[in-house]
Amino acid sequence: MEQKQAGAVTAVSRSAAHTFSKPNEGRIRLLAGLGVEGDAHMGETVKHRSRVAADPSQPNLRQVHLIHAELHDELRDAGFDVSAGQMGENVTTRGLDLLALPVGTRLHLGASAVVEVTGLRNPCAQLDRFREGLMAAVPDRDEDGNLIRKAGIMGIVLVGGEVSPGAAIRVELPPEPYRPLERV
Repeated sequence: MEQKQAGAVTAVSRSAAHTFSKPNEGRIRLLAGLGVEGDAHMGETVKHRSRVAADPSQPNLRQVHLIHAELHDELRDAGFDVSAGQMGENVTTRGLDLLALPVGTRLHLGASAVVEVTGLRNPCAQLDRFREGLMAAVPDRDEDGNLIRKAGIMGIVLVGGEVSPGAAIRVELPPEPYRPLERV
């Protein structure tokens, strides 16, 4: 399995309440099989309210939400005041094309934490409640007209550990054939 230095953590965020935005922290602790310690979405089974309503016994494939800081840059250039943690992510990255990673990619965050990528975050109406027009600004289309969901990726914690801004990110790709990301 290929491993390479790919980027860095620029911010970490969490919220004990089900709030859209999450305040930045100096560090977060990832707990294997659970997610971000002290975050409302931590747990083995789903915590996202709509998913709990549908079936509370579903496995939680959304323990950690990651967004690339380059999206924040793009949105600011389009006139949206958005910064790390405000779109609900736990980990903000820079220098890594999160959306191009296949399902099963393992992200080594800092000295010990490992997050396995499970899929794409599906943008929802909460984006517009946060900043009017943001929901329309987040998706895009590729040259073939296929929808690109740019609201970040989701993952599960395989190995726990502390993660803080400045931590290196190493990418470990899964065995081929790669499965493209789909919303989870």
